Parts: sequence; structure tokens; C-alpha cells
Amino acid sequence: MSSTQQLPDRIIVEPNNAATSCVVWLHGLGDSGAGFAPVVPVLGLPEDHATRFIFPHAPEQAVTINGGFVMRSWYDIKSMDINGRAYMPDLLASEKIVKGILNEQISAGIPADKIILAGFSQGGVMSLFTGLRFEQKLAGIMGLSCYLATGEALPEQLADSNKNTPILQHHGSQDEVVPVQAGQMAYSTLKQAGYQTHWQTYPMGHSVLPAQLQTIGQWITARLAQ
Repeated sequence: MSSTQQLPDRIIVEPNNAATSCVVWLHGLGDSGAGFAPVVPVLGLPEDHATRFIFPHAPEQAVTINGGFVMRSWYDIKSMDINGRAYMPDLLASEKIVKGILNEQISAGIPADKIILAGFSQGGVMSLFTGLRFEQKLAGIMGLSCYLATGEALPEQLADSNKNTPILQHHGSQDEVVPVQAGQMAYSTLKQAGYQTHWQTYPMGHSVLPAQLQTIGQWITARLAQ
């Protein structure tokens, strides 16, 4: 996007030092950027880190499976079938929003290879979809408790630039919203296609755990240090 006026409202957590890297973290269905902004101190990053965290708010729109109720959502969900769960027109519109944020940070002087695109649930679906198709190499892509937007297949128009980008996939073994099998299917599809993805499950439902956030913090630190 060419103008920051077209970008969504967001919560920005700045480091104590001038930012030289960035994590864009996308929330899940019905949540907002405020849902994950408090995790930053829990990640255990080095005190002198220089990473800006951006937590955008998804657009408000009707969600079919929730009776058409209007809520923050990156895309409509018309069916629980994993192969058709993500409504593609909305997904592509939200991809433009996310790419706009990434390009905004690049224009502000943070190299693409110092940016991590992360997300939980619907936000994780967006991070995988957008990251795999983004034209510049990212530092990392993280998808928590999510699935591939295109089900058992990889998205179209994949970018060679992120073919070797490290991917982190976490999922709760007791997830009652997105079955762990859906996450495992995404992992297998990516792995078989040669992507550098790491899979880990935790004894939890559709959520995150403090110990998990520590692991994520270590992964973020390692990715941005390279």
C-alpha cells in the first residue's frame, strides 16, 4: 500500500533502543492487537534488543459461521471444512493490508530480512499465506494454532525469496477450535515441499503457554541475530 492512511490501526511496542528489526504479529478471530501485545515482556528477549513489535487490528466484518455477527476478522469463514475454511476474496484483501505493513517498515529503514511475520489462529493462517508469497526475504514466519489457507495444497504464486525462510509452527494437542491434525497437515505439506519448518505441540487448547512464549522468544532472538 502506498499510504499509511490505508493501513489498519495497530498497537506498536517500541524497544528501548532505536528499532533495527520488527515482528508483525497478527491476532485471531474476534480478537484485536491488544490480545497479544502483552506477550512482549514474557518472551524473554535480551534487555538491549532493538525489535519493534506491531500488533495490527483486523477489519470488522460479518463471520458466517458465527451467525453473521460482525467482529474483527482477517477473512470470513463460511465452512468448517479445512479445505474451504478461509474465504479467498477476504484473504487476498487482508494480504494487501499485511503486505502494506511489511512494506511500511521496509520503507522506514528496517530490511525485510530483519522482519518476522507471526500470527495466531486466523492470524497464523494469514502469516503463512502472506509470508510464503511475499516478494522479499523475511527473517522468519510463525504460524501458531493454525492451518494453510489452501488446505492440503500450497498457496499459488509462491515467492522464491522465502523458500528457505525458517518457519515455526506450534499447536495445542487439545485444540478445540483448530484440530491439531489441521496444523500437522500444514506442516507436512510445507515439509514435503522443502520448506524449513519446525513443528512443536504443547499440552493445551486453543491458546498459548508461558513456556511456549519463552521458546518463541528464543526463536525470534536467533532469527533476528543472523
